[in-house]
Amino acid sequence: MTSIYLPGNSWAHVLPASVKLLFVALMSLILFQAESLLLFIAALLLAVACYASLGNPGLKRLLGLKGLLYIGAIILAFHAWTGTMFEGVTMILRLAAMILLANFVSITTRMDDMLEAIQPMFRPLSWFGLSGRKPALGIALVLRFAPHMLEVYAALQEAYRARTGHRNSWRLIAPFALQSLRMSDNVAEALSARGSAGGMADHLQKPRKNTGNGQ
Repeated sequence: MTSIYLPGNSWAHVLPASVKLLFVALMSLILFQAESLLLFIAALLLAVACYASLGNPGLKRLLGLKGLLYIGAIILAFHAWTGTMFEGVTMILRLAAMILLANFVSITTRMDDMLEAIQPMFRPLSWFGLSGRKPALGIALVLRFAPHMLEVYAALQEAYRARTGHRNSWRLIAPFALQSLRMSDNVAEALSARGSAGGMADHLQKPRKNTGNGQ
């Protein structure tokens, strides 16, 4: 499993995790309620500009999410078939902007900082003798790995295209499922071995050697 966090000292890295998460939450609320095509395009351009502000490493991470293009093509084809092209375009732009912004937070925020920002939401659980750190870790893991799974799927597509000349196939479902299960096993083993959310945060922030993509 490779590290998702991109080390650096850019403006995005020094910005508090709570501010970044709040911004993404507010943007999500606005984009879900809006129907303006110009607003969606502006949000997408803002997301791209955030990656560009990190230089070449940020742009490489952006290109790693090109699996979004294939997902968007499927959504667009469906809406073209149903005669709702405008709804399809707005949905694609909305989802792309939200995913890119969420992934930008993931690559510029250390896991322990994200946990500290999320955990206060679960503080009322302490009234019932429960720990708020575990659910906070669960949310942090979703934020961390959802964009990563898009990168995994894009890598599988590239390998399949190199072998067959085609980009998409139902045959990609099996290796994608295996990659997902393997990653979940790695995360579970790390949680069990380290015995704490803090230890898991350290594990996720350490770069790992690529052991193959299971092809």
